Amino acid sequence: MIKMNVGIIGGSSGLGKTIIYYLRDDFDVFISGRDHKKGREVASEADVNYLESNEELANISDILIISVPIQNTEDVIREVAPFMKEGSVMIDVTSVKEGPSKTMAEVVADNVDYIPTHPIFGPRTTRLDNQVIVLTPDRKGKWYERVYNYLDSKNMRIIETTAEKHDYMMSIVQVLTHFSFISTASTIEKLKVDLSETEDYESPIYNLMIDLIARIVAQNPYLTYNIQAMNENGPKIRNTFTEAALELRDVINSGDSEKFVEIANKATKHMGDIKNALGRSDKAIAALNYEYTYLNKLIGHEVGLKHIYSGKIHIGILESVDGKTAVLKNGNKTKKLRIANIRILINNELYDWKVKNLDKKTESISCVFPKNVNSKVIEDTVLNMDNIIEIKLIDTYNGPQIDDDHISLTFTVTALYKEDIEKVRTLFTGFGGNIR
Repeated sequence: MIKMNVGIIGGSSGLGKTIIYYLRDDFDVFISGRDHKKGREVASEADVNYLESNEELANISDILIISVPIQNTEDVIREVAPFMKEGSVMIDVTSVKEGPSKTMAEVVADNVDYIPTHPIFGPRTTRLDNQVIVLTPDRKGKWYERVYNYLDSKNMRIIETTAEKHDYMMSIVQVLTHFSFISTASTIEKLKVDLSETEDYESPIYNLMIDLIARIVAQNPYLTYNIQAMNENGPKIRNTFTEAALELRDVINSGDSEKFVEIANKATKHMGDIKNALGRSDKAIAALNYEYTYLNKLIGHEVGLKHIYSGKIHIGILESVDGKTAVLKNGNKTKKLRIANIRILINNELYDWKVKNLDKKTESISCVFPKNVNSKVIEDTVLNMDNIIEIKLIDTYNGPQIDDDHISLTFTVTALYKEDIEKVRTLFTGFGGNIR
């Protein structure tokens, strides 16, 4: 499949834009979009190709990915299906599967394959490893195994099911959770609660819950609306949620503690493996607390912080940490970074970044040692020093200026900083040498 043409309709924004970065190393990627100016800018930035015509894109693609808003997916499938070349495959990535699957079955030619899919992750996801993707094939052509194996090679968690089963599962995973989360956020807005005032009172689990709600609410509202409106199971799910909320309200308002306990116990038992749920949430809370604690221990030391979305790495002395922000100082520059959006580089990662990005220092050092000195031991010892990149023995000399029982060795030493080379000179004298 290497360097086949992949076309992404809707590649200028959202999930379609993210998919570019997953595929561009393995394929020749072409994208199209509604806004041609924006599309060309995205293509240029990602170093892929842009086409204005969906039909032309379909005609040159071995693999055509439909990544457009849910409400437009079936229309786009109908638009481009007649232009797909023989032996190619159409893939859609929408979160509702019944409608697109039926449309592809109706309009895609017999000599073209189609695979309805749903990647269960959003545009902010930075890697495919361990991400879930659902495949809902109603026929498996020659492309199915190839696509499956490619996704498997990326360590994705692949689920095969029917379009109907997928949409019912998504009515719980997406429709119910989005509806309840947005209802909670709307309640907070109607009560005119200033969330910043709750920070002094918040528990870790409350903090985590608010972050999850904010993540859902911050999504494109047209997308979240269409996830609700276009899933045929939606009305039943929303009605059942509303009935449950009203029942709970009435039980509490009437002071019926026994009924409340009955409802709570039934709900708890139906949640399944509570111990695992508690374990996972404990891990999430512990991870948040550990990162904050670890950052505090690093105050006054050099650190590397990587922005988890942009990928940009910031290096400097960690000046301070508060509940939300880490402050880095590099020379005269100060940088404030939100802790939620960064990852601390481990020592090896920080070192590798320095090697690739800093101006390295290289010097030659000549030193007279006793003749029985082991140059390999010297090299190995120097390489174990902090910030030393390379050491090479480039000359040995025992001429008239050198005593018979001594030898002069010249090394080139490459280090991140000049002071590290000075430490090497000090080490050489510790080995009984005299710098020439």
